[in-house]
Amino acid sequence: MLISELKKSLILFAGCTALIPPAVGQQLYFERLSSNELAVMSPAERVDGEPGTMRVLESSCSSGPQERSRQRIVDVAMQEWAYFGFSVADETVQQDRNSLNTFSGRSRRLGRGFSWMDLEQSARLANSIAGYWAITGDGSWILSRQNERWQGSGVGARWRDPWSAAFISWVMCESGLGDDSQFDRAIAHHTYIDQAIRARDQGINETAYVAFDIGEEPIEPGDLLCAARRPSYDSIAERRSQLGSGIRSHCDIVVKVEPDRDRVLAIGGNVRGSVSLKLLPAEFTDSDVVDSDVSRVGNGRGQIFAHLKLRADSLEGDAIQLSPTIRKLGEQPEFLVRLKNTLEQAASYLGDSVLL
Repeated sequence: MLISELKKSLILFAGCTALIPPAVGQQLYFERLSSNELAVMSPAERVDGEPGTMRVLESSCSSGPQERSRQRIVDVAMQEWAYFGFSVADETVQQDRNSLNTFSGRSRRLGRGFSWMDLEQSARLANSIAGYWAITGDGSWILSRQNERWQGSGVGARWRDPWSAAFISWVMCESGLGDDSQFDRAIAHHTYIDQAIRARDQGINETAYVAFDIGEEPIEPGDLLCAARRPSYDSIAERRSQLGSGIRSHCDIVVKVEPDRDRVLAIGGNVRGSVSLKLLPAEFTDSDVVDSDVSRVGNGRGQIFAHLKLRADSLEGDAIQLSPTIRKLGEQPEFLVRLKNTLEQAASYLGDSVLL
């Protein structure tokens, strides 16, 4: 099946604005590629043992040419998105406590716009999430805490600690940013947000990311977009006065900028319990220009205050369509038929609201 057909399916997929009930269809996920197709060490290979007795085996990271890391970052993130089941979180639409704008095949609804994996999914993905933790300095301690929870509540227990920063750190680890001076891998986003701010203020050239306010620099695939609450910020200047202090924050990896749709597409971890593709609302100065300036990304608690710009060459072409995972999907007609059928059922359930 042609890539264009897959793109049509994913466009339909990305338009979902409500949770599809478990009855709609079974969870669809795409296995990780072979090392020949994408040289990534599976996060599951970094740990050993079952939930309750899991331990870290490997925490080292690779280093590669930073100037060519943009596509690599997108490639690694796209593979994990597919492996977790193509979850999409549409933040371009308003939601209330009685609705959920996420499609993830099979999940449990927990209210307040949050879904969590069912028992089968939790068991399948436990060692992958544990592998994300493994490359952080506190990975062993985090797993020890989680083992205690698993021992008390079973494999279906939610992760005791939010793992979104660990996911970002693992992607950077596997993308060749293996030196802490390039990217300070951590269990909290503010560690590398602060690193990017210091890189700008102090002229540190080794750091892979440099912090900017929204609108200062063009947003590109491979960049990071970060929001914060408790406390919340409107700019990196507000964060400067509190560097080093803990905050509740979240960063996502940009995979595509769409001025014509007034949105930015980004992939993040622990987004409603999964690795999800976010549709972030954005305001552009000229929606008819591909590289038009963006003046705002996100709304409310999800408003972006920091754009972490990657020091790497810009890409030519669509980073998503160039990713090995999407190319491989285009070679799997049987899987795409299953995916398409699931999406058609979703469209039937949601009606016209599923179409963009």
